[in-house]
Amino acid sequence: MWRLKRFTGNRLRYNANNRFSKAEGETLKIAIVDDERIIREQVKNFIHRYCTDCTVWSYAAGEDLLAAHTKFDIIFLDIKMEGVSGIDTARELRRQQEDTILIFVTGIKEYVFEAFDVSAFHYLLKPIDEGKLREVLGRAVGEAKKKDGRRRQLFVRTKGRSLTIDQGDILYIESKAKKAEIHTVKETIEIYAAMSGLEEQLDERFYRCHRGYLVNMAYIVEYSADSISLAGGGTVYLTKKKHGEFVKAYMWFLQNGGVSCV
Repeated sequence: MWRLKRFTGNRLRYNANNRFSKAEGETLKIAIVDDERIIREQVKNFIHRYCTDCTVWSYAAGEDLLAAHTKFDIIFLDIKMEGVSGIDTARELRRQQEDTILIFVTGIKEYVFEAFDVSAFHYLLKPIDEGKLREVLGRAVGEAKKKDGRRRQLFVRTKGRSLTIDQGDILYIESKAKKAEIHTVKETIEIYAAMSGLEEQLDERFYRCHRGYLVNMAYIVEYSADSISLAGGGTVYLTKKKHGEFVKAYMWFLQNGGVSCV
């Protein structure tokens, strides 16, 4: 069995094109504030390439950003600009939008220390290295999801009742003929449902490890070539032909901020 070190943080959706995104139905609002048009275009193009389900605004001055009166999840903010500086813009933003993620962009290292006063998430030095930009963007998206605070839920019907289950409470789901058993941290709920339909409702924490099982990767304790052990003592099957794909998905989940519940 393999036992893995846990990484704390928040969850990201990852797809085959190496892109980051929020969950289904959610949209990230990202602003780029820089008086250099070439920098605005570089960052904007990069975000569109690697962050799906994003809406990007560009501003040439801090005053323009503040006048927009829009709440952003992430803001890339130049420190030294004509007019209101990036630091002063950030101070005003902190009064209006305390939880906005601020990523400073600067060509002068000395300005970096001023970023600490306004709780900057990170800073990037010009000329911007795309590898570093990708790393910071990925972590910022994860943090934005954490700050979002919305609890995603699974809606099911059983015995004439409609139930709402917090996805974070689900350990795994098991298929049994025409029924499905939803194993949560508190109870097991039996419903009439197809696994494919349930899978479509679940977020990126869940992996279809076997035809008859959907597992919440946040509760994984150990795994072997053909099984996965979960917190609380539960065990689910892992199809051997999916072992490699599972390991890749699980490693990515952990390394990019997957929240462990164990």
